[in-house]
Amino acid sequence: MEEMGLGPNGGLIYCFEFLLDNLDFLTEKIDPLTEEYLIIIDMPGQIELYTHIPIVPALVKHLTRTGALNVSLCAAYLLESTFVVDRAKYFAGTLSAMSAMIMLEVPHVNILSKMDLVKGTLPRKDMKRFINPDTSLLDDDPADTSEAIQSSNDGTVDPSTSRSLMAGGSFKRLNRAVAQLIDDFSMVSFLQLDVQDEDSVGAILSYIDDAIQYHEAQEPREPNDELENAWEDNEMP
Repeated sequence: MEEMGLGPNGGLIYCFEFLLDNLDFLTEKIDPLTEEYLIIIDMPGQIELYTHIPIVPALVKHLTRTGALNVSLCAAYLLESTFVVDRAKYFAGTLSAMSAMIMLEVPHVNILSKMDLVKGTLPRKDMKRFINPDTSLLDDDPADTSEAIQSSNDGTVDPSTSRSLMAGGSFKRLNRAVAQLIDDFSMVSFLQLDVQDEDSVGAILSYIDDAIQYHEAQEPREPNDELENAWEDNEMP
């Protein structure tokens, strides 16, 4: 990065471009694997790699069934559940998830992660409203009744500050336009993930298995196959 004068985001983009020019490296590692393997690729969080730069989509096409490796892929998009406290951040994150869905064109699972961090912050009934985003979430936005709006109205706060701008009418209209766009397409819904809850983790894995048809790709077995294999292993000297 120092040699090429690149920042963190520019460095990541350069690395992905280098990978795309040398895909044989990736192919040689993945091609020998059978369908019994489940590969997890932990991707960086820089959203521009997925939303408006065709780098990761090009990599996905190489990996999927239409490309060279014929891999069944599922994208898991993680949005921190702490975003639900700030409706503007929540809808911005949801819009990014929808953009990634459109760009990647693979089975997609959207996940509200770190649910353990918001326990006690919102009632469970209110938390369920964020599973399927819609514009009604803006009707009772806590930010609309904050002291920031009151102070901005009485002239005690500089209107050029970010706090005042985010409490202004233009920002509210922008948030509602984004929320309406998400609602119109109705593409995004979320699963809730609490890594401390085994059932929560199991439910996420089940959704991903269904998305990639993992179990359908397995070799069919008769009920007694495993017992026969165990018996043969015991007979070996």
